[in-house]
Amino acid sequence: ERVPIWCHRQAGRYLPEYHSVRNIADFFTICRTPHLACEITLQPIRRFPLDAAIIFSDILVIPQAMGLEVKMVKGKGPVLPQPLKDPEHMKRLKKLKDIDVKKDLGYVMQAITLTRHRLEGKVPIIGFSGAPWTLMAYMVQGEGAKSYYKAKTWLYKYPHKAHELMEMTAVVIIDYLVAQVEAGAQMLEVFDSWAGDLTQEAFAEFSLPYLKKIATKVKAKLRERKMEVVPMTIFARGADWALEELANSDYDVLSLNWTVNPIDARKQVGSKSLQGNLEPAVLFADGPRIRSEAAKMVKSFGTHGYIANLGHGMLPSMKPEALEVFVDEVHKCSESMAKGKKRKEAST
Repeated sequence: ERVPIWCHRQAGRYLPEYHSVRNIADFFTICRTPHLACEITLQPIRRFPLDAAIIFSDILVIPQAMGLEVKMVKGKGPVLPQPLKDPEHMKRLKKLKDIDVKKDLGYVMQAITLTRHRLEGKVPIIGFSGAPWTLMAYMVQGEGAKSYYKAKTWLYKYPHKAHELMEMTAVVIIDYLVAQVEAGAQMLEVFDSWAGDLTQEAFAEFSLPYLKKIATKVKAKLRERKMEVVPMTIFARGADWALEELANSDYDVLSLNWTVNPIDARKQVGSKSLQGNLEPAVLFADGPRIRSEAAKMVKSFGTHGYIANLGHGMLPSMKPEALEVFVDEVHKCSESMAKGKKRKEAST
């Protein structure tokens, strides 16, 4: 009857209530404290009529579980004080047999379970993970960067070791995502945030195979354990040229960044659902402009096989009222479109 909507980073710094929690604990302490992570996850659900919650956590909990230190530095973002400067540094990583995601990342699963109970069926809870290439980019670069040239150097100078690192990371991710479903996650998203930094050839060799493997293996493990095979979304940001390849995978939903034309995307993905893709900067505009852009987006995607979202995520300087307008317009526009379609069908 209407298009569902949620937003990347919908729980976070743009909300005043987030800071009431952030003032009593640092970022990773919040992530590791289930009741605090749950509280922040629920904040946007209380404030807006969103159609899904996404657990408050971070993609870099995977490198932490693998043995690397990650700090959140004010004004800089995530920093790994001792990155993997060359393949010799891989010796500092834990052996796969010593990584137990249920133990090492148990706080995420506890937060998911707690949030699922607190939601009381109002909306589903989404779990997530970073993708192998994006996590490798941080593990080698040591921090966020405009160009992950240190990590990309590995792909050409140490290709076998790059594959070894991403294969290891993929195994951890698979176990982590399955554990999230066991804890109560009803949908999963994999973020390959730096996919667009790769050439098409490098993406095809070093990212795509692992993305496909993750979706296939997660669903296979869920079937083996006789658990619900939840929908999975892939967000390979900036890899617009890979939509057809990604559609030929076990992901159910492809999330699009704001540069992708929805009509062109539909032609490439077949029956797969799409998610996205409002330009986040639109939320800095006034209410009428937000509504017009949101309505245009919904009309471009259509009301079936579509989840409304931003083309990236909420920014700290955005106003909560802007998201409220965005959510309201997506619901109103899609409801109107659905009713119009029903009237047309009834008259024929």
